[in-house]
Amino acid sequence: MFSVPAVKGVEFGKGFEISKMKGSEANDEYYLDGKDIKTSTNNNGGILGGITNGMPIVFNVAIKPTASIFKEQKTVNIATMEETILSIEGRHDPCIVQRALPVIEAVTAIGILELLG
Repeated sequence: MFSVPAVKGVEFGKGFEISKMKGSEANDEYYLDGKDIKTSTNNNGGILGGITNGMPIVFNVAIKPTASIFKEQKTVNIATMEETILSIEGRHDPCIVQRALPVIEAVTAIGILELLG
């Protein structure tokens, strides 16, 4: 996911919330469903120790807001080493999430495909 430029964080299952849980609360207890082994919860998002446990892989990705906004911002001109004001012109998307989602889906598919190979 971090190959996508706007991604700033990834969490599986309960993610950072799991660090506030007791081990007994965070553990995904196993049970038999016919001949299938499943977990009664999916707090770990289907990933344990970097390996899938057979449950659905569930994750969230944090996307940073676009930096190209029309509000003037302070910056430094590195050619002149002077403080200046940055003013963005032209068409820029105020939110890139709708464009990032298909990329996240594609990166996920590539990752799963690599696991199958």
